[in-house]
Amino acid sequence: MDVYVNIQKSGEQTLLAICDLDLVGKTFRQGKIVFEVREEFYKGTKVTVDEAIGLIENCSVVNMVGQCIVKEAVEKGFVHPDAVIEISGVPHAQIMKL
Repeated sequence: MDVYVNIQKSGEQTLLAICDLDLVGKTFRQGKIVFEVREEFYKGTKVTVDEAIGLIENCSVVNMVGQCIVKEAVEKGFVHPDAVIEISGVPHAQIMKL
């Protein structure tokens, strides 16, 4: 499966946003939480899930949303399963390297 990746650099920090293709432009609500999968933040280059996982190593902050990418990040050991939250059934996880 393919996902979108968007890499943004600021000084020495590198932010990687990853999302499943079908989620771009959607908004999810759960209680007081409103989560927008904004095109300008998430939509970048279309790559395979394996390629996206390969980019995680070199990024200081990773923001990911979607069943496919979050599941793979958990399976590869980048995200602890307890660190995954679900918003309206859609998994979301973040990685911050300090």
